[in-house]
Amino acid sequence: MAHKQPKSTTGDDRTRYSEDELKEFEALINKKLDKARDEYRILKETLNRNNDEGTDATSGGNTKVLEDGAETAEKENLSQLAARQQKYITNLENALVRIKNGTYGICSVTGKLIPKERLIAVPHTTQSIEAKMMQQD
Repeated sequence: MAHKQPKSTTGDDRTRYSEDELKEFEALINKKLDKARDEYRILKETLNRNNDEGTDATSGGNTKVLEDGAETAEKENLSQLAARQQKYITNLENALVRIKNGTYGICSVTGKLIPKERLIAVPHTTQSIEAKMMQQD
């Protein structure tokens, strides 16, 4: 006698999304990926421009020290934003790989289908809310 899986709290007992649904997710991810890459490019250009302009040593005194401190803080902030954006891009690219290999939308912890609403909100996720909550305990 086969062991039955407990009913899903989402009401969806399928083990994977249909090809049409995967194509919808792929389109959503590609749209987010294009936007993320544009934002990343802008951040990198801004960082490069700031580095080029950072060679001006014509002003003196305490004002220069304060300006240098503010510029350094801004560069660090932009660097952190760029790193976070790069990680987001990588996560989106990994989601496209999961679509191609047929594992997209399957929770890496529970093995259940991640609800469509969650995937629309966070298309690169690999975990259901249920699994995420288990990690926080």
